[in-house]
Amino acid sequence: MSYLEELNDIQRAAVTNTDGPILVIAGPGSGKTRVLTYRIAHLIKTGVPPSQILALTFTNKSAREMKARIASVVGDAANRVWAGTFHSIFAKILRFEAEKIGYPASFTIYDTQDSKSLIVNIVKEMGLDPKVYVANGIRSRISSAKSNLISPPAYAQNPSLLEQDRASKRPYIFQIYERYASRCKRSGAMDFDDLLYQMFLLLHKNPENVLEKYRNRFKYLLVDEFQDTNYLQYSIIRKLTDYTGSPKNICVVGDDAQSIYAFRGATIQNILDFKKHYPKLKTFKLEQNYRSTESIVLAANSVITHNKKQIDKTIRSEKGDGERIKILKTVSDAEEGKRVADSILELKTRNHLRNEDIAILYRTNAQSRIFEEYLRRHNIAYKVFGGLSFYQRKEIKDIIAYLRLTINQNEEESLRRVINYPKRGIGNTTVNKIVKIADDNFQTLWETIKEIHKHPLPAKTQQKVQSFVAMIEGFTKRLASNDAYQLATHIADKSGILNLMKSDTSLEGLNRYENLREMLDGIKEFVESDEEEAYEVTDDKTLTSYLQNIALLTDLDTDTENTDRVSLMTIHSAKGLEFPSVFVVGLEEQLFPSFMSMQSMDGIDEERRLFYVAITRAEKHLTLSYAKSRYHFGNIRFNEPSRFIDEIDPVAVDRDAMEPRAVVRGAGLGSGTSRFKRKPSLTTTLDPNFTPAKPEEIIAGIQVAHLRFGKGKVINVEGGAANKVATIFFEEAGQKRIMLKFAKLKLL
Repeated sequence: MSYLEELNDIQRAAVTNTDGPILVIAGPGSGKTRVLTYRIAHLIKTGVPPSQILALTFTNKSAREMKARIASVVGDAANRVWAGTFHSIFAKILRFEAEKIGYPASFTIYDTQDSKSLIVNIVKEMGLDPKVYVANGIRSRISSAKSNLISPPAYAQNPSLLEQDRASKRPYIFQIYERYASRCKRSGAMDFDDLLYQMFLLLHKNPENVLEKYRNRFKYLLVDEFQDTNYLQYSIIRKLTDYTGSPKNICVVGDDAQSIYAFRGATIQNILDFKKHYPKLKTFKLEQNYRSTESIVLAANSVITHNKKQIDKTIRSEKGDGERIKILKTVSDAEEGKRVADSILELKTRNHLRNEDIAILYRTNAQSRIFEEYLRRHNIAYKVFGGLSFYQRKEIKDIIAYLRLTINQNEEESLRRVINYPKRGIGNTTVNKIVKIADDNFQTLWETIKEIHKHPLPAKTQQKVQSFVAMIEGFTKRLASNDAYQLATHIADKSGILNLMKSDTSLEGLNRYENLREMLDGIKEFVESDEEEAYEVTDDKTLTSYLQNIALLTDLDTDTENTDRVSLMTIHSAKGLEFPSVFVVGLEEQLFPSFMSMQSMDGIDEERRLFYVAITRAEKHLTLSYAKSRYHFGNIRFNEPSRFIDEIDPVAVDRDAMEPRAVVRGAGLGSGTSRFKRKPSLTTTLDPNFTPAKPEEIIAGIQVAHLRFGKGKVINVEGGAANKVATIFFEEAGQKRIMLKFAKLKLL
C-alpha cells in the first residue's frame, strides 16, 4: 500500500501541497507526526534533494522518530535530511561558521551547571550578596534576555528591565550579564541559549556570505510543535524563509490549543499571527482524533472554547461515546490520594488494565507526595517522571538530613551533607581535614567537631564549626517539647534553608520551595492526623516517630527492571504522551489554575490550554479530582473547585461517579474478581471558625461533629487522661477510633 493511501483526505492534502507557506493545525491524536514525516518523504519522492530539506523539532526523540519514519518510505535518503532539534542543527551550522562571529570551531557548550558556576564566580568577584543574586534566578534573567534578542548593551539601556531589577533588589544584573557574555566569549564557550542567539547574530551580521548560503541550501523548511517556538526561534525561521523573491516553502505543524510553555518564553502569537507574515498561506486542519473517545473529545472541545485567542476548529472522534468522565470530590488532599489509589485498583480489576496503562497528572511536582504514599500503601508500582521521587529530591533529602542529625548526631552521612549547607564557610578542604582527624583519633565526626577547639585549624574555621554544633544541639534540645511539625519548621527556618529557597525566584527555585513546603505540610498532616487508615493511632507525634513513619515510604525496594508502573508526572511533562486511563488531580482554584496565572486573562487562557492537554492524554478513561481542603504552608486551606470543571459539557460527565467508592481488598483481587462497597459522601461543610472541645469534655453517649467526618455519637472512651481514645460512630463516615489529644470534635 502506498504511503499516501494511509492518510485521510485532509492529511493527504497537507502532505501533497508541497510549495508555498503551509500551516497544519493538528489537534490531539490527529496524526501530526505521520503528516510531517510523510510530507518530507513525499518531497523526496517528487525529486527534492534530501539535503535541501530542513526539519526542526523540540526533542531528539522526535527527530529520531521522524528519520525512522521517513526511512520506511524512502530508505537511506532519509539520512541526508537536515532533521534535528533547533539546538543541535544550529550548533552544527555554528561549527562551520564560528570564526565569522569570533568563536573557534571547537567552541565549548556550557550546560546548566557550567552556566550557574560561572555566574556564582562573577557574583563573588563583584562582592554581591549570593543570597540576593542567586545563580538560578540570574541565569533565568539572562536566558530571557537572549530569547528576546536583547544584548548586554541593550539590556543596560532598557529602562523597563533595569526598573524590574531594582524592584527585585538586584540592580546589578546588567553588569553580571555583561561579564557573563564576555567570559563566555573569552573562553570560547556558548550556553544553550547562545546556540540560538549566536545563530541569529551569525545570519544577521553576514547577510551575503552566510545568510544567502543557507537560504539557497534549505529550499524547504518544516517546523514541528510550532506553537512552542519563542521570539528568537521564529526570528531565525523568518530570516531563512521570509524575504523578497523567496518561494516561502515553509510548513509549520502545531496546535494553538496546546501552547503551554510561556514560562520558557514560547509565544502563542507566533502561530496566531503566522498568516500575517505569510499572506499566501494555505491552512489544513487535522480535526479527526484517533486517540480518544467522544466523551473525552467533547470535554476538551467544551473547555477550550472559553479561550478568546484561538484558531477555530472542532475536534471529533469516531471511537464511540466511551465512558463518561468521572469527577472525584474529596474532603482533603489525603482523601484525594486514597480515593485515586482506590480507583486505580478498581479500574485495573474491572478493565484488566496494567499499571503502565495509567497516569496521574498534576500541576506541580510537589503534589506527587500524597499519591506516592497511597500507591505504596496499596502496593501499586509507580514511577515519577520529569523529576525524582518526592523523597529523593535534593531539597527534601537536605531537610531530612537535618532532621536525622537532630535525632542522631553520629549519623555521618547526614552531617557531611549539611555541615556546609546552606553555605557557612566550612568547605570540602575543612571537612576532609576533620574526617582525617576523626579517623586518626578513632572518633565519630560529631565527637571531633564538638572538640574542634582542640585541633590545629584556623580560629575562624573553628568558630564556624562551633556555631554549627551549637545550632544542631539547639535543635536537639527541642525534641522533648516540640512535636514533629513544630521542630521541623524551626529547623527549616533556623538552618537557613527556607530563606535560601525564598531568594531563588527562578522556575526551578520556586519548584524547590514548593517541594519543601509540601514536605512540611506532610509533617503537619502526620501530627494532626487522627485517621486509622492514614497513621497508626498513637500519641507519639515526635520527630523520631515521623522519620520512622516515612522510612518505609522512602525505601526503594521495588524491582528496577519492572516497567509495569503507574506514571506520575506534571502535565507539562505529559505533553505528547497518551494513556488508556488518566487521572488529572488537584483541580482547585489557585492550584489549577495556579495562583500566579490568575493575575491576567492570558495567564488563565494558558492554564486552560494546559488543562486541555491533560484531558486529551486519555484514550478511554478520564478521572478528574479535587480536594475541598489541603495543607498549604502548615495551615489548612479551604478550596473552591477549579473553574475548568464547570466548563466541561455536562453530557460528558458521569455525575454518579462523584460518590466515593472504595475497593474491598481481599482474596477476590488475587483471583481476578472483586467486590465493591459504596461509602456515603462526606458532605460536611468545613467551617474555618470550627472550635474543638477539650478532651475531658468528650464522654460516652454525647453527640459531636468532626471537620471531616461530620456528625457522630461517642460510643466509648478509653485510656489514661493524656492518652484517651474515643470510639465514635459517624453518620456519614462510619465508625472511627480517634485520639482525643489530637482530635477536633465539637459538642452538639
